[in-house]
Amino acid sequence: MRKFLTALSFSVGAAVVASSAPVSAQTDYPTRPITMVVPYAAGGPTDIYGRLLAEPMSQYLGRPVVIENVGGAGGTIGTAKLAKANPDGYTIMIHQVGLPIGAAVYNGLPYDATRDLAGIGLINRAPILLLGRPDLPASNLQELIKWMKAPGRVVKVAHAGVGSHAHMCGQLFVEAVGVENTQIPYRGIGLAMTDLMGSQVDLMCSSLNAAVHVRSGKMKAFAITSRDRFSLMPELSTMVEAGYPHLEFISSHALYAPAGTPKEVLAKLTAALQVALKEEKVLDRFAKTGVETYPVQSQTPEATMELLKKEVARWTGIVEKHKIPKAGK
Repeated sequence: MRKFLTALSFSVGAAVVASSAPVSAQTDYPTRPITMVVPYAAGGPTDIYGRLLAEPMSQYLGRPVVIENVGGAGGTIGTAKLAKANPDGYTIMIHQVGLPIGAAVYNGLPYDATRDLAGIGLINRAPILLLGRPDLPASNLQELIKWMKAPGRVVKVAHAGVGSHAHMCGQLFVEAVGVENTQIPYRGIGLAMTDLMGSQVDLMCSSLNAAVHVRSGKMKAFAITSRDRFSLMPELSTMVEAGYPHLEFISSHALYAPAGTPKEVLAKLTAALQVALKEEKVLDRFAKTGVETYPVQSQTPEATMELLKKEVARWTGIVEKHKIPKAGK
């Protein structure tokens, strides 16, 4: 798969108390299990990647990395949990494009996306698929748009919560087509996907992990949000080809810790991530779904926060330009 030029990610907040542990104690880190917060329900791509990385990271660090799913509100509940955690390296988080999107679409968040997180490293990136229920009477994007525009049609679009990449992708697509629609939020992309396969909803956007369900006939794929066609599904139109260049965007994953986490602790976590991203099992899983690992120079705290700040600014501009309603207070 050709390299993609954009990527996303997201952050966390509420004022954090600096670690009281002396620097000498931090050099022994870790001395107990580490919790990796997944801000979505189990079964979705973020959860899958978190569990995939946890094992090799545990081996490197010599302590278990335990997954904790904290879903809801487009990933903001889990992010708030991280923001309030002690910045000692024992609570970290894997997140994706929903992080900067959430910063743009939610009012009254108990954290600041670019202030209250510390980056650990960028993980992977990939475009998004536009998916449909298996019995949808359309076989390509043109036929889908025709079906969506039928008189009286109200398209049911599922997503993983306000501020998720699935939400923004689906919202911007139906807006571009200009059709009546109902946005249906779920606590995670896995739950939304189950209802799509069961024909309870019409459309949704999801990561390339969904390709396995497309190949098995459990759902249909109509387009991809990249500029170039996807090598594993070359028959799919791109949003750019279809005349929607503003729908070219990439979902990416990254690891974060609370702001104030000691630099030597972040360095150890970064090293563990970099080791995990060289594991054959991890790379094989990424390759099978067309997901691209970030180069090692981007697997750093600095690169993670630089991208986060750029993406928060980008999505804030998109939300304002398209007058997307904000959630929260």
